[in-house]
Amino acid sequence: MLNLVLFGPPGAGKGTQSARLIEKYHLVHLSTGDILRSEIANGTPLGLEAKKLMDKGILVPDEVVIGMIRNKLESNRSAEGFIFDGFPRTQAQAKALDELLAENGTSIARMLALNVSDEELIRRILGRGKDSGRSDDSDPAIIRKRIEEYNAKTAPLINYYKEQGKYTAIEGTGSVSEIFTLLCSSIDQLAAK
Repeated sequence: MLNLVLFGPPGAGKGTQSARLIEKYHLVHLSTGDILRSEIANGTPLGLEAKKLMDKGILVPDEVVIGMIRNKLESNRSAEGFIFDGFPRTQAQAKALDELLAENGTSIARMLALNVSDEELIRRILGRGKDSGRSDDSDPAIIRKRIEEYNAKTAPLINYYKEQGKYTAIEGTGSVSEIFTLLCSSIDQLAAK
């Protein structure tokens, strides 16, 4: 089973690349934001619990998110693999994910981290903001803050996967096709082992 963590700061191109990787490698996309919205829309017990917290402005705790990922894994037992997008974000989440995958007889094969300069990220997000209509995509100060938050709180997770020998840096600048080729090359090397 091919389980990948697609990693990178806001604007790195994770959404664009994950869509292409899902199609090529027949993976199931596990985006925590999508899962949360789906669980809430379906009125599941976890979704209802998450909604109560979100309505109070409280972050959904790791155990609730892990429960939702467990449900997704169980409902996709015949999947060829999963691509995790936006999760894990902390070492505690990564450890919980490792335990959950081990219960299912699998593990993360690789963290593919898209490396993009802060200035390029800001340029991309501002460009995206022209189409998305999201206010947080059109204010350079807010964008900078999101990148700083990522660098302070999420980027340290790279060391967790480096220590396991599962980290690969991917140059995240260039055309969408060039970056996709780099990602595929790294994945194909895994399959060859």
